[in-house]
Amino acid sequence: MGEIRELAAAVPDPEMPMLTLDDLGILRDVRRDASGTVTVTITPTYSGCPALDAIGEDIRGCLAERGETAVEVRTRLSPPWSTDWISAEGRRKLAEHGIAPPPERGATTGGTFVPLSVRCPNCGSPRTRELSRFGATACRAIHVCAACGEPFDHVKPL
Repeated sequence: MGEIRELAAAVPDPEMPMLTLDDLGILRDVRRDASGTVTVTITPTYSGCPALDAIGEDIRGCLAERGETAVEVRTRLSPPWSTDWISAEGRRKLAEHGIAPPPERGATTGGTFVPLSVRCPNCGSPRTRELSRFGATACRAIHVCAACGEPFDHVKPL
């Protein structure tokens, strides 16, 4: 199962193709049942994610290329996905592509997380402001940097 999991983990996210499903932390489980069917379980970044069908098709296509034709993709909503599940490599790739990654929160004891600022992925300045709560996808916001003047997307912490 290790090789099949690695294949599914390497599938790129259709909305942010610089990230894999593993980078995003949405790949939850990969199993083969007694009949030989491979079941891949994913948790979307949010329950209304429009990319969910595309992700399922991409997983099935990737595995079919390796001879796995009996593939089921399941969605698990609980526990809900969190930006804490984005890997260190995923955060690095986001910043490398000009998208500010969400802050690492770690374990919380409740309350609401409020970041003081979002660092510009281009110049590193914390002097940024939000232009729009929604960017190219619902899980991103558009910010602009006061230091370098560049607009950029920010993955909102969830």
